[in-house]
Amino acid sequence: MKASQAIWPSFVGEPMVGSMHVVISQFVVANDMEEEVRQAFRDRPHLVDDAPGFVRMEVVCPVEEPAKFWLMTYWEDAESFQSWHRSHKYQDSHMGIPKGLKLVPGQNKIFQFNHICS
Repeated sequence: MKASQAIWPSFVGEPMVGSMHVVISQFVVANDMEEEVRQAFRDRPHLVDDAPGFVRMEVVCPVEEPAKFWLMTYWEDAESFQSWHRSHKYQDSHMGIPKGLKLVPGQNKIFQFNHICS
């Protein structure tokens, strides 16, 4: 096999190429309530799902830092995210936060990215 014939990972469906906007919200749980946070995300009311321009959401935790959460949302464009972020539904979507949850100060961050490809 020539180097140029190397096998690359295959993806299901068509490759995603375009100008999506990706937002990663990061926070770190300070008081051992990681499982309650995981369950809250599983039970979330899906308010964002119908927001104009919303594409999808994923919630992940680094294996080495299970108290750290990254909420990744994909949007058709930055304006769609900004509109959602200013909406009442955005505020309502946080009503499922577990009671008593405490976060590590200074670790709440929002990163915005231009999506290149998948």
